[in-house]
Amino acid sequence: MDAPTGKVPAPRGRGDVGPSWLWRSLAALGVLVSAVVHLVLWTRGYDDIDLVGPLFLVNAAGGVVLATLMLTWRHWLPLVGGILFGAVTLLAFITSATSDLLGISPEVIGVNELVAAAAELVAVVASTVALVREQAR
Repeated sequence: MDAPTGKVPAPRGRGDVGPSWLWRSLAALGVLVSAVVHLVLWTRGYDDIDLVGPLFLVNAAGGVVLATLMLTWRHWLPLVGGILFGAVTLLAFITSATSDLLGISPEVIGVNELVAAAAELVAVVASTVALVREQAR
């Protein structure tokens, strides 16, 4: 018998290190950076704000778990989580930066907050690209 002609599909699984894996890794990094910034801000006084303090701690813990899942579970669900995590957190930041949301005044925006916002934007974009690339296979 002759060998089949045509393209042989690339193997899937943990050994598959391609553009999709790089996008997934970048998305996980964005989620993780946002989580770390929220933990830092929580330790620097945000823990004293009634509703926001616990939410920052939940964001930090959830971000670490989500980033881990994005790298270890090759499923579409963590990528959707990355999109939602980044979008909701970024929306909350924009709302707090333009209004007096939940007791956070807009004038407290500094480098940490801008780093988190950039990381959340990266999480949304990279998660979306990874999801589209992985679903196209």
